Amino acid sequence: MARTLQLASFLCLFTCLIPTSHAQTCAKHAFSNNRVFKSCSDLPVLNSFLHYNYDSVSGKLQIAYRHTGTTPSTWVAWAINPTSKGMVGSQALVAYQMNDGSMRAYTSPIPQYRTQLREGELSFDVSDLSATYEKNNEIIIFATLEISRNGTTLNHVWQEGAISGNVPQMHGTSAANMQSMGTLNLISGEGGTIGEGSSRQRKQKIHAVLNAVSWGILMPLGAIIARYMKVFKSADPAWFYLHASCQLSAYVVGVVGWGTGLKLGSESPGIQYSAHRTIGIILLCLGTSQVFALLVRPKPDQKLRFYWNIYHHLVGYGVIILGVINIFKGFDILEPERKWKNAYIGVIIALACNAVMLEAYTWFFLQRKRSESEGKIPYGINGAHGNGF
Repeated sequence: MARTLQLASFLCLFTCLIPTSHAQTCAKHAFSNNRVFKSCSDLPVLNSFLHYNYDSVSGKLQIAYRHTGTTPSTWVAWAINPTSKGMVGSQALVAYQMNDGSMRAYTSPIPQYRTQLREGELSFDVSDLSATYEKNNEIIIFATLEISRNGTTLNHVWQEGAISGNVPQMHGTSAANMQSMGTLNLISGEGGTIGEGSSRQRKQKIHAVLNAVSWGILMPLGAIIARYMKVFKSADPAWFYLHASCQLSAYVVGVVGWGTGLKLGSESPGIQYSAHRTIGIILLCLGTSQVFALLVRPKPDQKLRFYWNIYHHLVGYGVIILGVINIFKGFDILEPERKWKNAYIGVIIALACNAVMLEAYTWFFLQRKRSESEGKIPYGINGAHGNGF
């Protein structure tokens, strides 16, 4: 069982650590209209590339933003944020294919989260703005920007989303969508990730580790201890203290994990995972009710103990089921490599198999115990005549 816990911890800790790589590099690309760009950068996520020419004297930046693997129902955008890091305050170039097959390219300032990408003037001048949809399912945005006041190191953001009725919809909230920001030095060509994005990723991993270990492993383990150890008199009252310690530890770790989720939500008011959040709130409420129920547990000889047991079992198993469901919703949000999700499935299967084997063993033990109490020991259990001889 200890190996199972270690595996789950490693699973959550290393989720999403392997960076995305591109099948091609920007330096190998040749533009069909014979345009030439002296510098380029392979952006780390969303299959995107930035080609550019920068004139430090005039402050003009000529760019070609390429976004591969798109569809006619996808919008793409590249933006500079001249005042801060991240999405809010960025000045975007947006492009998508209209229903009639023509391309639309326009500028859009981003004043807040949940933007509708409305057309508007940017804080710097933009000229020669156009976009093309290539045969290899690639959208390219061309433009010339006047950025003399913004320095030579840019905070930039790039994004994609769906189109409905020629209207851009909100972009996705996958790990790649949340990581599509960085810095770029126009002189040296050096790029990097923005610390804010890296910090958020670390918080997401901490949130994932805490909740997977608490609701997804310790809670089921505590239930297994209670169900299958208490049938043995020799394990009484040790089984109760093990069960209570395991569940209380799971609750404490889960509360800390829930707190990290609140922190992540407060830092991204425009991004909501409604189902994941709702289940998390329900889990905390049910877990808290179990803790308080333990404080008012009736004695075994009291009539209320029967109803208390029903409540305790129903809520406990409900917490386990909801906890596992919410962990898989977390996987869908973070979108790690498939092998990590499969590893957690393996942990759950291992716990389930142990429960099945213990269920069979304890059933046999109870049947034998019942037979002994009735004075009818099944033939062959303790020898040919059931008396040990």
